[in-house]
Amino acid sequence: MSSFEVIALRAFADNYIWTIRDARCAAVVDPGDARPVMDYLNREKLDLVAILNTHHHADHVGGNTGLLGQWKVPVYGPHDDRIGEVTHRLRDGERFRLPHFGIEFDVMEIPGHTRSHIAFHGGGMLFCGDTLFAVGCGRLFEGTPRQMHDSLSRLVRLADDTRVYCGHEYTLSNIRFARAADPDNAALRELETRARKLRDQDLPTLPSTIGQEKATNPFVRCGEPDVIAAATKYAGKQLTDPVSVLAAIREWKNRF
Repeated sequence: MSSFEVIALRAFADNYIWTIRDARCAAVVDPGDARPVMDYLNREKLDLVAILNTHHHADHVGGNTGLLGQWKVPVYGPHDDRIGEVTHRLRDGERFRLPHFGIEFDVMEIPGHTRSHIAFHGGGMLFCGDTLFAVGCGRLFEGTPRQMHDSLSRLVRLADDTRVYCGHEYTLSNIRFARAADPDNAALRELETRARKLRDQDLPTLPSTIGQEKATNPFVRCGEPDVIAAATKYAGKQLTDPVSVLAAIREWKNRF
């Protein structure tokens, strides 16, 4: 396996295009816009070797065509005809080796945000698109609270030191909501201080880790008494099961 690093390329207002690179080559995850990727690769004199797509939304796949116009590379993604450029359609439990880097990724189907959303897990890294965010989760555009709960539950069973590369810089806004949904969480207050310092320097707050999410993310803490109590108060009725709690706080977050 070659030595590599992961670089965050910015796109649109708050997207990150995660770029795995070494001295010669790069692979990109969820290139919503080709231009920042092309500018970076050309400036750094890197060859593109692969594109990875987690889901079909345009801010994650909109750059595929432009990149493929310059580099003919494999595109790994879900079984979803809405991403026409995918050359390798992947299902839950499949594994593939990323060209050049030798990183082996396991594919996880994690519906909720969209029905065909997948994640890539390997090399101590998790590329999870818009399902799991730092201190949050994606909106339920095509999936159900049950699907999102099951998907998040799978992800947080990964090792605590797994680095979580999600699709957007939402951390501070997510923390503001999480402080309402989990008001006595000291780990949240500590994270807010660290995240604010990074954003004040215009630096990413990501990657997160699975351990950090288990400590701070109300959407994976739906069995915790404080989160249940806050969700119950919002819903105006007693909530007991984690799926109902998640549904309530996701609705609350949408209105927050």
